[in-house]
Amino acid sequence: MRLLSNVMIAAIATACVSTSAIGQRPDDQISPRSMELLAKGNAHLAAGRFVEADEALETALAVDPRNRAAYNSLARVAQRERLFGQSIRYTRKALLLEPNDRDAIAIQGEAMVELGALAKAKENQAKLQKLCPTGCAQLAELSATITRGPSVASATAPEVSKKN
Repeated sequence: MRLLSNVMIAAIATACVSTSAIGQRPDDQISPRSMELLAKGNAHLAAGRFVEADEALETALAVDPRNRAAYNSLARVAQRERLFGQSIRYTRKALLLEPNDRDAIAIQGEAMVELGALAKAKENQAKLQKLCPTGCAQLAELSATITRGPSVASATAPEVSKKN
């Protein structure tokens, strides 16, 4: 009789553990709905409709928060809107999901260049050189951005008008 209660507890625990494991998806399977919204957001970004792109990409992340590509696209939207700090924050979220995400490292480096943080951007360049020793598109883009330096519009601070 004493053994029966221990066996029942073990059986219930095994059933609960196996049921929860069956219901989980692997990390590399992103929700198809999230991927559809990502494609829609990228189309809006390419057309220059930043508000619509932002909305579609935010929804893609609400559907599946593991969608690194959506974080990277949101970072691109932020860069196009000249919100470089926000771009860096989005790429940090992508890098939390995958520390070796070459796109996120390159996008983050480009935003750092625009903010004038060339030393940090060069650190990202070194990371990319380790990840793709034979070269890759992301490394080429970041290297070109570092060579070019911050754009003229981001290098000059906006004037603050005083209203009296």
